[in-house]
Amino acid sequence: MPIPFPFSAVVAQEEMKRSLLIAAIDPSIGGVLVFGDRGTGKSTAIRGLAALLPKMRAVDCVYNCDPEAGDEALCEVCRGKRQRGPLKSRMVPVPVVDLPLGATEDRVIGALDLERALTKGEKAFEPGLLARAHRGFLYIDEVNLLEDHLVDSLLDVAASGENLVEREGLSVRHPARFVLVGSGNPEEGELRPQLQDRFGLSVEVKTPQDLPTRMKVVRLRDEFERDPPAFVQRWKRQDGKVRSQIQKARAFLPTVEVPDATLEQAGRLCIKLGTDGLRGELTLIRAARALAALQGDETVQDAHLVEVAASALRHRLRRDPLDESGSTSRVQRAVGELFGQ
Repeated sequence: MPIPFPFSAVVAQEEMKRSLLIAAIDPSIGGVLVFGDRGTGKSTAIRGLAALLPKMRAVDCVYNCDPEAGDEALCEVCRGKRQRGPLKSRMVPVPVVDLPLGATEDRVIGALDLERALTKGEKAFEPGLLARAHRGFLYIDEVNLLEDHLVDSLLDVAASGENLVEREGLSVRHPARFVLVGSGNPEEGELRPQLQDRFGLSVEVKTPQDLPTRMKVVRLRDEFERDPPAFVQRWKRQDGKVRSQIQKARAFLPTVEVPDATLEQAGRLCIKLGTDGLRGELTLIRAARALAALQGDETVQDAHLVEVAASALRHRLRRDPLDESGSTSRVQRAVGELFGQ
């Protein structure tokens, strides 16, 4: 298995790194969409974060069920075991599952276990990638090139948190809650609006234009490729600090308060931008609260809203034929008018 580049060694791209950390702290935000130029560290940062995530407690089952969860969040096997006594659990790495563009629908959502059907004559379910990603991350590189039938499957699961498979005489329902992370190059095609709306945060990454930053990126990448184990060891302490930050922020998150004044400002910003529905507003508040937890602040303030506004709202704006500026510029302009930034 390839050694991932350390997350803390990723140079620049601060919005992308911040958004990934926020999604790791509060999975209910709905994941991160990272769009931008080729070779800007999108996949590198995502795989680097996955490598340093704290381990989680899980039941020894196909779906890594949470032993502390209610019966409705457990798979059928674990519900049966709980009736006979407490569930045994262990610490396991947070699953990070790649969904390849060429994957079949059976590979993604699961299908009949043909080996057991042919050898034993039993109808058994073979879990797919969605089952493996439960309580973890599902990563799709070049997400804008994903085939429509797979997008439809993802939309159903992302909305319900469950995967329902009914085929070949099987009817299986299992939990499938995961943080969806997608990356891609907008020049290669647009993302379907229905799927784009399911991402909580959207990040635009660009190639650094200042010479010192470019030199630092090239130098670090070259050092890593010459001796990956030694490079990872040198950055072990910095990655450990990031891991500790995530753990502390997760524990601190439930205590962070959102005052009515901050909620009012978030509403005003969304009204000013004309975002559809309330999902953008809810995501804005959740992202600001996770950022406050990451920074150790007890209350969400306007400064937190300003910092995450573009990430939470840029992909939720209607196209304005009379405004040629990009969505990021429109969010920044609205933030400047409302917050005086």
